Amino acid sequence: MKTSVTDAALLSVAPMMDWTDRHCRVFHRLMSRRALLYTEMVTAPAIIHGDRPRLLDFDAAEHPLALQIGGSDSADLAQATRIAGDWGYDEINLNVGCPSDRVQSGCFGAVLMKTPDLVADCVARMIEVSPVEVTVKCRIGVDDQIAKDVLPAFLARMRAAGIRRIAIHARKAWLQGLSPRENRDIPPLDYPLVHRMKQEFPDLHLSVNGGVGSLDQVRDHLQAMDGVMVGRAAYHQPWDILGRADSLWGDAPPFDTPDQVAHAMRPYIARHLAAGGRLHQITRHMLGLFHGLPGARGWKRTLSEGASKGGIEVYDAALRQVTQLAA
Repeated sequence: MKTSVTDAALLSVAPMMDWTDRHCRVFHRLMSRRALLYTEMVTAPAIIHGDRPRLLDFDAAEHPLALQIGGSDSADLAQATRIAGDWGYDEINLNVGCPSDRVQSGCFGAVLMKTPDLVADCVARMIEVSPVEVTVKCRIGVDDQIAKDVLPAFLARMRAAGIRRIAIHARKAWLQGLSPRENRDIPPLDYPLVHRMKQEFPDLHLSVNGGVGSLDQVRDHLQAMDGVMVGRAAYHQPWDILGRADSLWGDAPPFDTPDQVAHAMRPYIARHLAAGGRLHQITRHMLGLFHGLPGARGWKRTLSEGASKGGIEVYDAALRQVTQLAA
């Protein structure tokens, strides 16, 4: 069943640098036919001047799929959006939430929360040329901003610029003094503020992001929100989040057990290896598949120690760690 991108945004897997590459997304898609998947952030200049097939190619099985773009120059963002439009993504998302140093030095990401008029100009230009919906991922504020004042003003400005769907990370970002990792944990979560935004902006489709660690938490947030975006939990405990995710839409899951997922990934891995790829390029995203289950330690150890040098025989050995115990 084809899922519209808005319907898919009921549950999405957050864009995560160095993690949500095409191999990770194929793996995640096996577990959920419905959830919306995001690419890693790709900067607008990279799309304009870089190796576009390497940056933008994806497997058709990954749909519904959104491309996240980073930048703050409206002309560059419009050009990158136009280029990406030819690739067939289901959504183009502007990053207004990443706090990393390299993002700040390029004047994009979370620092853009300080310049909502600039963001509005950027998204308006992107909307003009995009064949698909343009969305925004933001924080509740940055540094000493008062989130309860800044966030509603930001959402109102985005709405006026034509944005209809926004994912909100329910933490402020501290641009000085905290590392990107610390920015994912230390600033306190303010779910009530994000929930209030849905009450104040009923016409916007709003997803909450940040700190969501279980499917039960997803269901709880959906009592107040249109969608939930899950990041690290979906990556480190993929079966716990995505293995039963399709139940949110009233569908049966594609697989009954995580070892079935592991077996279903084998043909994809074999094709990748036959094309000259390395095993670890895929399996590094799969280490948490059996999180908390018998054999998980052996699965993870076998892949961690052998995937950088070995081939399909290493994967099969890892599979035996979990299937033997299951038997």
